[in-house]
Amino acid sequence: MRSSAVLAVTAAVLLSACQSAPVTGRSQFMIVPESTAIASSATAYVEMLSPIQQQGKLDNDPAVTRRIVEITERLIPPAIKYRPETAQWAWSVKVIDDPKTVNAWCMAGGRMAFYTGLIVALKPTDDEIAQVMGHEIAHALAKHQAEKMSTAMATQIGAQAIGVLAGPRYGGLAAQAAVGAAAVAVTLPNSRGAESEADRIGIELAARAGYDPKAAVTLWQKMAKASGGGGKSDFMSTHPSPEKRQQALADLIPQMMPFYLDKSPRPVFKLKSEPLVAPSGK
Repeated sequence: MRSSAVLAVTAAVLLSACQSAPVTGRSQFMIVPESTAIASSATAYVEMLSPIQQQGKLDNDPAVTRRIVEITERLIPPAIKYRPETAQWAWSVKVIDDPKTVNAWCMAGGRMAFYTGLIVALKPTDDEIAQVMGHEIAHALAKHQAEKMSTAMATQIGAQAIGVLAGPRYGGLAAQAAVGAAAVAVTLPNSRGAESEADRIGIELAARAGYDPKAAVTLWQKMAKASGGGGKSDFMSTHPSPEKRQQALADLIPQMMPFYLDKSPRPVFKLKSEPLVAPSGK
């Protein structure tokens, strides 16, 4: 493809790249469609977690795994209520035995990971764990990984690859780059706008699931204290928590209390325990 043609296609892609985020309507830069982010994440998830599984550090404490799974199962129904099409996502959560890493994430398509360092460093209540997982699920609901992948792809693979992705088909190089971008995206910091969205959506998911919204503030207080130690606080590096953020969450609590105090039954989305298997053809 000639350089002039590449530039023309790239310009057209960039002009059409602005979309509105689900739930909040915030403007997003999006050259990677969510369907691509989900497909790439399925492969990246297996590639990231398979070595950890081989080391015997995946879901190796039944009690901890059961606790995380049960909390997550209560958070997914409110998430599906936000976006009904996510009922078809491959929702799953794996617990990584890494006591020095304070982190958690949720990929596009509902694949999640929770590091035991969160428990070691914070000694969280179930309500606080629900805030962590609700926040991460909110990132997926609001298409934040596709948004970060779009930035990563635009930065890393250049205009030609963007032009390929913009077309109806893309080859092995672009697909490989997309998988790499999906893996990198869960470690990149989110924008301030994306973090505010995840805070707002996450605290409501947790409240609707029956978890105390006040735990959102105590969680970040613990997180701030833990970040002052010698641990590897990846969660703090990708989820900055200034005092203004804690205040913003505190201001949301009165709005969330009716959801928390609601006596209606709390539905549960039963997660299946499935082995790590790469998507067909990978």
